[in-house]
Amino acid sequence: MPRHGARSSGEGAWVAGWTGFAGVMMIFGGVMAIFQGIAAIAKDNDVFVVTHDYAYTFNLTSWGWIHLVLGVLVVLAGAAVFGGALWARLTGILLAGLAMIANFMWLPYQPVWAIVLIAVDAFVIWALCIGAGRRARTD
Repeated sequence: MPRHGARSSGEGAWVAGWTGFAGVMMIFGGVMAIFQGIAAIAKDNDVFVVTHDYAYTFNLTSWGWIHLVLGVLVVLAGAAVFGGALWARLTGILLAGLAMIANFMWLPYQPVWAIVLIAVDAFVIWALCIGAGRRARTD
């Protein structure tokens, strides 16, 4: 039967692994959102082809600023997640959810890239949710 100290150290490694994964992916996704924002602000008509068959249309420069600001916030929250604080994880979940919505609205402009970032944000939310609440099974 394992000692209580051995079980908690293994459990800590599990939590640190998923929290670390979420932090790295948040920083990655945030940097990519910053690049999206810069591209949309700087060369919006030269880089992006806007399709007019979608149910929603937005000003591309405005979306560039939204992605830029959201990307910076996600990078900062991703760095804070490495500290393991509950507020950082909750902020990360909230910002990853907002980034998913922003990337869904970005689909008419860069569909493949938006889907990739939606998947990254989904993994971040999953990792932040499962990281702290998971208990090691002992049979």
